[in-house]
Amino acid sequence: MSTERTVEHPDGRVERITENDRAPAPTIVERRSGGGMGGIVALIIGLALVLVIGWFLMNMNRNDAIESNAVAGAAESVGNAADNIGEAARDAVPERATPAN
Repeated sequence: MSTERTVEHPDGRVERITENDRAPAPTIVERRSGGGMGGIVALIIGLALVLVIGWFLMNMNRNDAIESNAVAGAAESVGNAADNIGEAARDAVPERATPAN
C-alpha cells in the first residue's frame, strides 16, 4: 500500500511525497518554486506605467499653459495695433477751426 503526504516549507515550497510499503521504492519529490517574482515584476511594470501616464499629463498641462499664453499675447498685440491705428487716424485728420459767434 502506498502512503502520500504533503509537506509545506516556510519559504512556500510544497513537497508531495509518495511512499510505497511493498518494496523499497525511491521517494518522489515534487517542488513548486518561483513564488514571489511575478508579483515583483508586476509591481515594477505598474510603477513604470504610473510614471509614464504622469509624464504625459504634466506635458499636456504645460502645453495648455503655453497655448494660453500665446493667445493672450496675440490678443495684446491686436489691442496695441488698434491703439496705433486710432492714434494715426486722429493725427491724420486736421483740426477744425471753431466758428466765431
